[in-house]
Amino acid sequence: MKYGKMKVVQINTFPYKATGSIMMNIHNKLLEEQYDSYVVWGRGRAAQNEHEIAILDEFGVKLHGIYTRITDKTGFASKKVTRELINKLQQIEPDIIHLHNIHGYYLNIELLFNYIRNNNIKVVWTLHDCWAFTGHCAYFDMVGCEKWKTGCHDCEQKKTYPSSLIKDNSYWNWKKKRSLFTNLNITLVTPCKWLKNIVKQSFLKEYPVEVIYNGIDLNTFHPKKTDFEEKYNLQGKYVILGVASEWTERKGLKDFLKLEEMLDRIKYKIVLVGLTQKQIKELPDSIVGIERTQNVQELVGIYTRANVFFNPTYEDNFPTTNLEAIACGTPVITYNTGGSPETISEKTGVIFEKGDLKSVFQWILSNNSFVVDGKLVADGKDEMILKYLQLYNAISEETNHEAS
Repeated sequence: MKYGKMKVVQINTFPYKATGSIMMNIHNKLLEEQYDSYVVWGRGRAAQNEHEIAILDEFGVKLHGIYTRITDKTGFASKKVTRELINKLQQIEPDIIHLHNIHGYYLNIELLFNYIRNNNIKVVWTLHDCWAFTGHCAYFDMVGCEKWKTGCHDCEQKKTYPSSLIKDNSYWNWKKKRSLFTNLNITLVTPCKWLKNIVKQSFLKEYPVEVIYNGIDLNTFHPKKTDFEEKYNLQGKYVILGVASEWTERKGLKDFLKLEEMLDRIKYKIVLVGLTQKQIKELPDSIVGIERTQNVQELVGIYTRANVFFNPTYEDNFPTTNLEAIACGTPVITYNTGGSPETISEKTGVIFEKGDLKSVFQWILSNNSFVVDGKLVADGKDEMILKYLQLYNAISEETNHEAS
């Protein structure tokens, strides 16, 4: 499938982690399909070839972070590196700019969007969270806030990412984003139907929104036995697994601690992956705490050995950890939060209301033999990439039609 030499530039905070992996997977397929593809990031490794642009400025990122802590105006520093990026974009002359996460203390959104507006560039923007249409936060579910619909102010999550320790400029941010991000040629992509519905209630509602579920690599995530059971003396135990890239309050760590108190410690064992050393030290001895692993095969072995994957997230977009567990043959318990329920079916898991640990506990006791077919996972990485390529092609055809 060849769509010609269309020039696509993707921009994200990192070239790795969840959103970075999505960007790089799309990029590699674009190159394979003979697109003129480029990827840009602001934090992480150096560029390795002419199709990678790393606008690394470690000192600038720190200054941007400090600026945010004081002023609550994240996205309005980093002017020098953003001007350098714009110079490179002017040389490339992209047909499409595909934005991923543009927060992360590395970009000036005012300069970038003025460049996009002045050059009438078509944009695909994958919203991996809600930051694009709020005055501060990336998520608002936990606190039940709806100020983002009409104009943020008096932010009750000022100290959450991107944290401000002094000022509250949430209303200024909201108005500024509304001015910068609207009346452009943008197609939005959300990884779940839940976020699409939220977007349609925001100031971004004028734009078309496509739902493209995040996919995982099914060649990597499939049942695989490792020495994990022996390493942690889990023989004969019913293992309840939790995995997160960062165990913040919204990920539900406290719920695991409450669940542990309800379980028979002889029969059941909770295993948590992705903890900091400090968090591990604070866990009760009855819970196995493991730091974030960079070894994907090790993680696959952990998923495979687990009897159930519990994701007690209180606010989320579309957690691919659920998909990874299912692909490894492990059922999922999750809360009715964000797009998390969209990752599972009645054949792959169960959904409970937030904090309903009594139902979680009862399900575990009565479903000890529940095993899923890993092939039931919804979309793999290849399906996700194909949908993005089809979207680029549709935008290109629309452009050609307008030109004619």
